[in-house]
Amino acid sequence: MSPQFQQFAAAAPWVVLLFAAIVFPLLFFVPAPYGRYGRPGWGPTMPAKVAWVLMESFSFFLFAALWWLNPRFGTPVVLVLGVAWLVHYAQRTFVFSLLMRDENRRKPLLTVLMAIVFNVLNAVGNAVSLTDRAIDLPLVLGLSIFVFGMGVNLHSDHVLRGLRKPGETGYLIPKGGFFSWLSAPNYFGEILEWVGFAIAAQTLAGWAFAAFTVANLAPRALSNHRWYRQKFPDYPAGRRALIPFVW
Repeated sequence: MSPQFQQFAAAAPWVVLLFAAIVFPLLFFVPAPYGRYGRPGWGPTMPAKVAWVLMESFSFFLFAALWWLNPRFGTPVVLVLGVAWLVHYAQRTFVFSLLMRDENRRKPLLTVLMAIVFNVLNAVGNAVSLTDRAIDLPLVLGLSIFVFGMGVNLHSDHVLRGLRKPGETGYLIPKGGFFSWLSAPNYFGEILEWVGFAIAAQTLAGWAFAAFTVANLAPRALSNHRWYRQKFPDYPAGRRALIPFVW
């Protein structure tokens, strides 16, 4: 890799942290315009399925290429962390996206382009910074949190997909799993994944990604929580937005 690319990779996590600092307060006031918050005024749109595959594919293919080119590729820690990343993004790119049921849902092109820029920075920073070390407690603990979080995330997405029969529209109250305690357990699970990855990787890029995940998803979880309470008078009073029994 050229010195210029190495400089870019070293700077990428700092740019991700800057993005986190910008979007965290902003998203409390302006929900990202997709899903239930989709609205006109954000320019051209594209089919949501195509948009998700396009933007998430950078996190899969670009990371995979740079992971393979990493001089420490094949060493135990680098290998297992790369596999964990690619398993998540294989599911996110090729399974989650294609299982989306609403064929008419669209996503603003602007948000897709912004996501691509972020995913390029994030994939480069994380793939290049992975380094080998002895198998230690942070690695085992972090990967355990990652796997648990992925399980929560996948089950929560499964519950949400099963709320409506094919052809049905509208929103219902999700039940089961971590929905017993939270309005957004899918976000809770994803945050756990990337906090776990950061603990396991012990890199600035990993922690920057975890910080951005919190900055991006915590405000949306709170927005979803308020939305459910406003829409459903019988919404379970004991549910929290993002952290069981806390918030």
